[in-house]
Amino acid sequence: MSEREVVIVDAVRSPVGKRNGELSTMHSINLLGDVQKALFDRTGMDPAEVGQVVGGCVGQVGMQTMNVARNAWLAAGLPLSVAATTVDAQCGSSQQATNLAYAMIKAGVVDSAVSCGVELMSQIKMGATIPDPDTTGVPVNARYWENYEWTSQFEGAERIADQWGISRADADAFGLRSQELAAKAWAEDAYGSQIVPIDVPVLDDEGKPTGETVTVTRDGGLRETTPEGLANLKPVAREDGVHTAGSSSQISDGAGAVLMMTAEKAAELGLSPIAQIVDTCLVGTDPVLMLTGPIDATKKLLADNDLEMGDIGVVEINEAFASVVLAWEKELGPDMSTVNPNGGAIGLGHPLGGTGSILITKAVHEMQRSDKEYGIVTMCCGGGLGTGTLLKKL
Repeated sequence: MSEREVVIVDAVRSPVGKRNGELSTMHSINLLGDVQKALFDRTGMDPAEVGQVVGGCVGQVGMQTMNVARNAWLAAGLPLSVAATTVDAQCGSSQQATNLAYAMIKAGVVDSAVSCGVELMSQIKMGATIPDPDTTGVPVNARYWENYEWTSQFEGAERIADQWGISRADADAFGLRSQELAAKAWAEDAYGSQIVPIDVPVLDDEGKPTGETVTVTRDGGLRETTPEGLANLKPVAREDGVHTAGSSSQISDGAGAVLMMTAEKAAELGLSPIAQIVDTCLVGTDPVLMLTGPIDATKKLLADNDLEMGDIGVVEINEAFASVVLAWEKELGPDMSTVNPNGGAIGLGHPLGGTGSILITKAVHEMQRSDKEYGIVTMCCGGGLGTGTLLKKL
């Protein structure tokens, strides 16, 4: 059998809404279903041609439980014959969904797939999946503690700052960079080719739908940011920590979706791919530091594909905390003008399970816009994981 080339035909995302902001009155399956459906509205492809849907979501409780990727697909009126699965790789869930969809196509299980992800953090709070530890238990127990210290992502970020010599001033400067680049991207319409407008229900004073909607077209996390303002913020983890709300990812709402298939399938359907998925990985790293995964994932993708950092024209690395990216920078030595060129999660937001598909969307559209041959998307994940996807512009 000849090698199956896996291509991306289109990738879309919702605007990213700030906490209790632009998208907060949505139902998760409506938000995800809108971006799923947009793939077919934009390409004209018959959605019945899709082999499988793989979605990512972290807070799989309430409106996001019972296979949110499948429920969103059905609620959007898409073909019931297309199966769907929802996966959890913590913050990297929808990037891992993309990597799994790629693997199915590469292996010949299906010829086409949709990967996607969603998180409505305004309604499904972090920690909501452990509603009552007394009756449902806790995620780890004494056996885990015999092997690893249990730390929070906040503490992990501070330990990364300690280990790589990252200061409060470094973190503040990176937070400012993210906000400035996001504002510049919107001023230059860098996101124009990827945003799906979302009709959001308007609620009355009692929180009930009025029957009216408002259309959201713009990311809500951008805010006026100055060095002086950042310097006055209090640390979020330790009293003397380097991270503040201005150098950490924002709690957000959002969704993204990616349409991929074999190159042969795209030709058969008369579709024009925009990128090739060259390689993917999911690596395990120290769960105590927790957030160093992008370092190992990037190194693996480069080594496995005989590439160097200088070959990569666009990097989308999740800005969970400033130290995650700054430690990665010290290890990989990239040209930082190629890294999150349109801002990242500090400036735009991080809707957990939706972010991976949003980052892939940002990467493939920026590669087209700036004519860059290779791109890498990478994320840190709770529990010590790193996701990686290597892309090539077509």
